[in-house]
Amino acid sequence: MSASDLIITRRTAPAKVTVGLSDLGILRRVLGLAMRYRWGMAIAFVTTVIAAIFQLLIPQYLGEAVDSARGLLAGGDAEAARAALWSTAFLLLGASVLRGLFTMWHNYQGEAIGQRIAYDLRLAYYAQLQRLSFDFHDRTHSGELITRGMLDIEGIRMVINAGFLRLVLIALLVGFGATLLLSQDLWLGLIALSFVPFAAWRSVVARLRLRAGWLALQEKLGILTRVMEENLQGIRVVRAFAAQPYELRKFDVVSDETLALADQRIDIRVRNTTAMSYAFFLAMGLLLWVGGRKVLAGEISVGTLAEFLAFMAILQMPIRQLGMMVNAFARASMSGGRLFEVLDREPVIQDAPGALELKVTDAALRFENVSFTYAGARARGGASPTLATLHDISFEVRAGRTLGIVGPPGSGKSTIAHLIPRYYDVDGGRITIDGQDVRDVTLGSLRRAVSLVQQDTFLFTASIENNVAYGNPWAERDRIAHSSEMARLHDYIAGLPKDYETLVGERGVSLSGGQRQRLSIARSILVDAPILIFDDSTAAVDAATEQGIREALRSQSTRRATIIIAHRLGSLMDADEIIFLEGGRIVERGSHQELLALGGRYASLYALQSLGNEPAADAPAGEAGR
Repeated sequence: MSASDLIITRRTAPAKVTVGLSDLGILRRVLGLAMRYRWGMAIAFVTTVIAAIFQLLIPQYLGEAVDSARGLLAGGDAEAARAALWSTAFLLLGASVLRGLFTMWHNYQGEAIGQRIAYDLRLAYYAQLQRLSFDFHDRTHSGELITRGMLDIEGIRMVINAGFLRLVLIALLVGFGATLLLSQDLWLGLIALSFVPFAAWRSVVARLRLRAGWLALQEKLGILTRVMEENLQGIRVVRAFAAQPYELRKFDVVSDETLALADQRIDIRVRNTTAMSYAFFLAMGLLLWVGGRKVLAGEISVGTLAEFLAFMAILQMPIRQLGMMVNAFARASMSGGRLFEVLDREPVIQDAPGALELKVTDAALRFENVSFTYAGARARGGASPTLATLHDISFEVRAGRTLGIVGPPGSGKSTIAHLIPRYYDVDGGRITIDGQDVRDVTLGSLRRAVSLVQQDTFLFTASIENNVAYGNPWAERDRIAHSSEMARLHDYIAGLPKDYETLVGERGVSLSGGQRQRLSIARSILVDAPILIFDDSTAAVDAATEQGIREALRSQSTRRATIIIAHRLGSLMDADEIIFLEGGRIVERGSHQELLALGGRYASLYALQSLGNEPAADAPAGEAGR
């Protein structure tokens, strides 16, 4: 069974900028991030060059040491040979020590720059996720975003040391080393370097295959993260339905598929590394055979042959690491493409050019023939009005007045609430506050003027005080207590051992559903916005407590426009106007008494909720049960 049989994945919205950006362009962009730290990169490159120079000196000193030792054994001038041997040994030791020190230095600098790039990318990525519109988050799973923010950034970070600096080192060793060897003996130099073209060819092949492998692996890791996140967030549902075996099986399937992809990637790297090592040892064997014959013929010295062999031995490790370098470049290009797809995306909802601060006087909110369709519905069916969520919605509410919105599930009630603070933009018509189109004012000023208490309450793992004061962190304790009192939560908090300092568990699990909703209401009241919207935010609150909250809010309603969205009609009875939505259209509007007298959908729903009777006899046919 594949993971697709167990998981319904959500597709990420297509990128707007990064599509078409080549691998080379992505790597150039990563290098540009590194060049922000010019001094660090300069030190890293300089130390790499110096380390390569000392590494190239080692074969020469080793060859001289071999010739000096051979002269000493041949019975020549023993003192001169011994002095030369000691001198060469000290030079060899010094070159090795300095090579090690500068190698350590360039590794440190490369790792440090990689960590700084990761730090910058994490900040930019997190800030971008805060900027992106709800439209993006609706279509992209948070598990996928977490994977990009962790594994992809790690892939980009590693390419500095394991990719760019390693490439410089190999280029210097092969370039300058080849020049030195070819200048001494052309044929031996060609033999010593014969494995390099083969290794380069295998590296290119491996790179292409590894990039595809990394992309598949990262996507599978995103699914794995998604499965774990959903299971942890829904652990109560899993336990309630005794679905642990199903969830374990689902996780095992994705884990097995992820492991299989990881094994394939490792297999590609190992096979190519093995092939390159085989080519290296084949070239070394050929060098020993040809070079040995030249030594016997007196064409070169033993020291010269030892120099060629030492150079090949030194070059062996960097060439063997070509697989690691290719892997780093492949992973960075893939990870960079995935990460920059998010970083380059322009938010659908953003300030218009020249947007002004919203100025609120009467808090007069108007919907003027507003129509709206979610992007997913547009993608599936174009601009067909049958798919629209809202059709020609018009109403007005101002300070001192309350608007109630009711309707069956899916009728567009919450959509209206989300359009006011511009979580989404309307497709037709306009929304104004005191005559100012919400699309022409800054988002910051708009959202300070609109306080939305949503259906789904989210509480942070922090104290009750911090959760209530989230919208106004500088609020004094008495204001926090006053807001909690209006939300009918203060008495409960005061009875806690640490009152407002009590820590709220993850997602508020230490509170009941009604307490979480009241805390969310207190949070919105504290902001003291001129427009207050309750999106079915008292569904878990008992009727008596809800009545107390409404009475507390009514005392301050003269300076605030209030919209109440609810399924429970008792929450709307005091509203100045009530609109009944169905299929995204306003089918009834009026006060509570006017709608009851109308005997339509509202009256039918009221009868079912409050009386438990059938609708009135004069209700239009077909109204029952709507």
